[in-house]
Amino acid sequence: MSLEKDEKVKILKEFAQHEGDTGSPEVQIALLTERIKRLTDHLKTHKQDVHSRRGLLQMVNKRRRILMYLTKKDPDRYKATVQKLGLSK
Repeated sequence: MSLEKDEKVKILKEFAQHEGDTGSPEVQIALLTERIKRLTDHLKTHKQDVHSRRGLLQMVNKRRRILMYLTKKDPDRYKATVQKLGLSK
């Protein structure tokens, strides 16, 4: 369910604002989105895994809060990120 190092590096290269950027909102949203996708697939198979479901809800809420922050700070970056990730907003 966690991301492999090479997958994480690929996401960092795609969404980073500058060299060595690991904490910008775009990067955080992209990493959370990938983790959410993986955990969703896991929960389709293991329907009674309540602990992982709770973790999924926490990740979704964290991503939502970061998206709200990005909306307030820079709407253009928000729109670009949502479009790039294919999120429905």
